[in-house]
Amino acid sequence: MVDAVVGFLYQFGDAAAFLILAASGLAIIFGMMGVINLAHGEFIMAGAYTTVSVAKLGVPLPLAIGCGALVAGLIGIVLERLVIRHLYRRPLDTIVATWGVSLIASQGTLILLGPSLSDISTPLGSVQIGDLSYSVYRFVLMGTAAAILLALYLLFTFTRFGVLARATIQVPHMAEALGVNTRLIYSLTFGIGAALAGATGGLYAPTMTLVPTMGSQFITEAFVTVVTGGGDVFLGTAPAGVMLGFIRAAMTSWEGQLAGQIGLLVAVIIVIRILPRGISGLILRERA
Repeated sequence: MVDAVVGFLYQFGDAAAFLILAASGLAIIFGMMGVINLAHGEFIMAGAYTTVSVAKLGVPLPLAIGCGALVAGLIGIVLERLVIRHLYRRPLDTIVATWGVSLIASQGTLILLGPSLSDISTPLGSVQIGDLSYSVYRFVLMGTAAAILLALYLLFTFTRFGVLARATIQVPHMAEALGVNTRLIYSLTFGIGAALAGATGGLYAPTMTLVPTMGSQFITEAFVTVVTGGGDVFLGTAPAGVMLGFIRAAMTSWEGQLAGQIGLLVAVIIVIRILPRGISGLILRERA
């Protein structure tokens, strides 16, 4: 009985961490900026590939993950300046543009680097709890998900950049009239979202096979988490990740991985039907 409870809690924490980490960057780009970024998975792939490549040079894994996040963030800034900047408030156009970027990135990686990249081993080993052993690195991922949410909250709530970013995104013409460099703020905000996606790829790189299409394993979960959470990154992403992680873990424990995926999607459909603006929309309405 104890093993079953611990096993379920472990699955729940692992699923919630995966959803939160996968969705955190997209929550900024889609939830805050209104850009439907279908290339989110390719930012994750870029972070994973960079992390593994740097780690193989002997760089410690945390620094390699930081390099992956930096590369993805820089790519995001360049993409925002060249493409996204011209498509704000044109969501259908951003779908087409970022879908094209996604295809170019995945197929370009396939041509240049081949169908797969040799991976690195999962660090930290395992710990024995009862009769079962659990990956210590998975516990690290759970803690990292919570730490990233806290860092984002502090960044966008208590820093000058956070105030300017929220002002630019909510009332851009007023922010520009007050002397804010809104173009720079948009670029940096998009870059932060891309960097978070790259960090997610780096964090999960030791746990999976790296292929050019690996982003597809993240993007569905990222979008359903953001849509379920609603437009507010902090009020929506964390509750959505926890709720969907619980449903996925429960269904997986009951009938296996496929049932967990189906249960996740059914839960999202129900939430969207009942709460069109997501969980954060309900919370903000109650506050008002």
